[in-house]
Amino acid sequence: MSDLQGFGFVLPHWLYWGWLAVMPLVMMYMARREAQRRPQQAIPDEETALDILAEEDPVQQDNGNRVTRVIDWISDKSGVFVAFWTVNAVVIYFYEVVMRYLFNMPTIWVHEASYLLFGMQYLLAGGFAMLYGAHVRVDIIYVKLPPRGRVGMDIFTSIFFFIFALALCATSWHFFTDSYQMGEVTMETWGIQHWPVKMMMFLGSALILMAGVSKLIKDLRLFIKMGEAQS
Repeated sequence: MSDLQGFGFVLPHWLYWGWLAVMPLVMMYMARREAQRRPQQAIPDEETALDILAEEDPVQQDNGNRVTRVIDWISDKSGVFVAFWTVNAVVIYFYEVVMRYLFNMPTIWVHEASYLLFGMQYLLAGGFAMLYGAHVRVDIIYVKLPPRGRVGMDIFTSIFFFIFALALCATSWHFFTDSYQMGEVTMETWGIQHWPVKMMMFLGSALILMAGVSKLIKDLRLFIKMGEAQS
């Protein structure tokens, strides 16, 4: 960091990555402890992923099996994990405003730290968004189908989803390995490592692929159940 002398406080790279890894775990632990300490304040009818999807789509959702429950747990917790990163952006932007306008000492790392953080949030939240039905869906034909036809349409269109997800996994893994081998850093003055961001691209694509597997299993189970009910 000697080449950054004269810029005031510069957040060390190791501290940035370490804090992003540890801080959400601490916040999740504290939230869990607080919920256990005050169980009487818990919401008895808290919405689950199935409840939210049922509001969006009248087709009854399937509860899945042990495999889907594990995948759904990972999708849910990964989304909560990256959600806590937003707190960091608020704090460091506040620090930037204070340093820039009160002390006339603008930082060289806050903006870059924030947009890298938001970019990684976007990359890692795909599985969480899929679990809760938050991805955009064009349903011009879909809404006109009967309930079992909608489930069948979901199963059919999953072919295109898996082509995209697998291609994204393969491409992002190639990006990550190339970036890691060359020790890629960002072009800004802060010069932080860029390969962890490429790694998040691969991890995010793996999460959304897993979420797609979970949805396909539940759709297949539901399609079979609805067929048996009609026979």
